[in-house]
Amino acid sequence: MGASSSPRSGRRANRSPVPEITGERREHLLFLLSWISPLILVVLWEAASRTGVLSAHVLPPPSGVVFTAWKQAVGGTLFRDLFTSLARAMLGFLIGGGIGFALGTLVGFSLLFGALIDRSVQMLRTIPFLALLPLVIVWFGVGEAQKVFMVSLGVMFPIYINTVLGIRQVDPKLIELGRVCGLGRTRMIREIVLPGALPSLLTGVRYSLATAWLALVVAETIGASAGIGYLALDAREFLRTDVVVLTIVIYAGIGILADSTARWLERRLLDWHPSYAREARR
Repeated sequence: MGASSSPRSGRRANRSPVPEITGERREHLLFLLSWISPLILVVLWEAASRTGVLSAHVLPPPSGVVFTAWKQAVGGTLFRDLFTSLARAMLGFLIGGGIGFALGTLVGFSLLFGALIDRSVQMLRTIPFLALLPLVIVWFGVGEAQKVFMVSLGVMFPIYINTVLGIRQVDPKLIELGRVCGLGRTRMIREIVLPGALPSLLTGVRYSLATAWLALVVAETIGASAGIGYLALDAREFLRTDVVVLTIVIYAGIGILADSTARWLERRLLDWHPSYAREARR
């Protein structure tokens, strides 16, 4: 009996194990799968345009949009407009983000400042961009100041809200531990409160990056002579749907790049946080 069972066990031992998909490999596969549906949509879009299902005047094919991008880049206008929009967005992000962080820090640490500031900020936050645009034009005209102001205004609110939320959600036990260890107020803020509020603050950064482009699109519809929004409006006047679609693709590409940058910051700055430890190891 023992001799007869030995060959079976030997054959079982010689069988090659089924390869398991490791966590890292699974992440790579999921990343590849996430690009399959966009590629399928692009292929279907191209096929529909080539077969005449979609008119080029309604929605030009992707190949036509790529050719238009190449012509605009060779002419130099695409890079000029792209640089102009990026400069406006970055300047507005720095100004609005700085103001939002400063106000959020005051409100987060002080109930007095919360009573004085928070309600006014929340009232301003509910006003749509288009409703403010006529008043902003009266204040700043239609120059660069108007565009940067609109971006700053849009960026300020997500940073403000998430800064307040992050500071107020810091674990009280950590603050009590800091007091027991004899940390002063400055070290308490620097070593416990601000690191604890960082996840919420970086979430605000991600939202504000998306809001910055939304505000810039609105701002560049009035009195602009350069920028991606100006390029789209100029193309609309001449019924250049290929250029309009190109500007939409550029906005989408910049949005994805900005969000990826924010996620990279999360992985690097929050590698100590349990919820982000897996992301940091990628």
